[in-house]
Amino acid sequence: MQTTHPLSPRQIVTEAVPSDERVWVPQAPNVWFRPLMLNTLNGQWCNLLRVRRAGILSRHRHPAPVHGFVLKGSWRYIEHDWIARAGDYVFEPPGETHTLMVDQDVDEMITFFNISGCMYYVDDQGRNTGYEDVFTKIDMCRAHYTGNGLGADYIDRFVR
Repeated sequence: MQTTHPLSPRQIVTEAVPSDERVWVPQAPNVWFRPLMLNTLNGQWCNLLRVRRAGILSRHRHPAPVHGFVLKGSWRYIEHDWIARAGDYVFEPPGETHTLMVDQDVDEMITFFNISGCMYYVDDQGRNTGYEDVFTKIDMCRAHYTGNGLGADYIDRFVR
């Protein structure tokens, strides 16, 4: 269960990989995110992405840099020849379109991401098909937590 440190309740999130499954917010079939920090002042968010399926997750790009650290499993971008494995740090340059894929031999992938700005989803021709930003993330969390018993205000502990 989510707890906060008594001296700095808005600066630490304990149990980053939660034992309470309700904290994971569904994003797509067998894909979830776990919010860690949602900064509405500068449009930044940090979360864990958990994937329990193989295949392409999304083709997207960002207007600002993204930083990732793989905690478990592995994944790759089909546009590159590397595979991000547990313990690896990944830098995504602004403006680059990349397609996140999890290979068949991976049962579960968990990666920490630090994202500023937004995430634009694009089709094969690079046309915008949707987006996510800190505000859409908050809305997704609030709806999920309302429906699973944690309560609409559960997300407030992560909002800055």
